[in-house]
Formats: sequence, C-alpha cells, structure tokens
Amino acid sequence: MSKKGILIGIAGASGSGKTLIAKTLVESLSTRRVAVIQEDAYYKDLSDLPMEERAKTNFDHPDAFDHDYMVEQLSGLQRGEIVEHPVYDYSIHSRKQETKRVGPHQIIIVEGILILAIPELRKILDIKIYIDTDPDICLLRRLQRDIQERGRNLDSVLKQYQGTVRPMYLQFVEPSKRYADIIVPRGGKNVVAIDIIKSKIEQLLTEGEES
Repeated sequence: MSKKGILIGIAGASGSGKTLIAKTLVESLSTRRVAVIQEDAYYKDLSDLPMEERAKTNFDHPDAFDHDYMVEQLSGLQRGEIVEHPVYDYSIHSRKQETKRVGPHQIIIVEGILILAIPELRKILDIKIYIDTDPDICLLRRLQRDIQERGRNLDSVLKQYQGTVRPMYLQFVEPSKRYADIIVPRGGKNVVAIDIIKSKIEQLLTEGEES
C-alpha cells in the first residue's frame, strides 16, 4: 500500500524566493521522495482565445487558475497516487500538450502566490509556510526573471506590476500569511529558517519509513 503523501505549501509574493527555497530543500534532502508542484502549472488553458486577449488576463487573480483541478491532483498525490499534471508555456499563455508525471512521493512541496489564499487548498495542506520578503526586492527579482527568462521588456513588466501584480498582492497574497504555520522573513537568504523546515521534513520522512 502506498504511503500517504505530506503536502507542504509555500506561499508569498512573486519574487519572494518561494522557488529558491523549494529547490534548496529538495537539493539538501537529496531524495527522490520529495517532489515540487508549482501553482503556475495550473493556470487555466487560454488556447481558445486570441493572443491579444490572453495577454490581457489578470494572471495574479485566483480566477486565472484552475484550483479545483489542482486540489484534485494534490489530493491524489496525498493518497499516494501518480498524477499527470499540466505544463504551462508562459510565452503563449497556454498549456503545452505534454504533461508531467509525478508521484508517488512522501513529501510534496507546493509553491505559488495564492497557495494560502484558497480555502480548499489550505484545507489539504499539512504544513503552511509564507515567505515574507520586502516588496522592493520582489519587484527587482521579478524584473530580472521576466526580462531574462520570459522574453519580456521593462515597460511591460512594470505595467503589469502596477496594474495587477501589486493590487492582487495587497488583496489576496499578503493577507493570506495569517493562515501560515511558519512565516519566513528574508526569503531564500534565511538559512536558519530553511534548516528548521528541512529538519521537520526529515522528521516526517523518518516517521514515514517507520510507519
């Protein structure tokens, strides 16, 4: 019988260091029993819309995501099942044809801006973490990422930040930290916090082996 998967949610603003912390945890644990699921993979498929309409979407609002499907797949992983989760293409604002097979894993790290803002997601998370990083740092990281990795220009990134990213952060993301079990200041630079989280995960892995 498959072991029950443990879901660890990592939320925070865009550019707060969620992905870095998730990657650091997986690398330091050095185990195949840990997987990372990104909320971005569950953006709704906009392939039926013209490219101009896709670009107008508010990608920081809960309605941009298929959270019902995300909860369904995470619940499956929690039961020890294998899932085929979607792969999102930022350049065309749509899902790719291929999917990614994940599972079974003892530890599933789930990271995204709205992880703690969605009641159905919070309900299934075993550990809830919020990365609390200065907004100025988040903006600088987002500029660097979107320009270097996603082919965006400075004006478009700043326009999106002012128009949707910051307002949605204030409305949905920042208030969700009150639901966190652990709040991590300074993001991926907080080595002490990462070590504490890592120790907790190792404890859960050990308990899983003994059960």
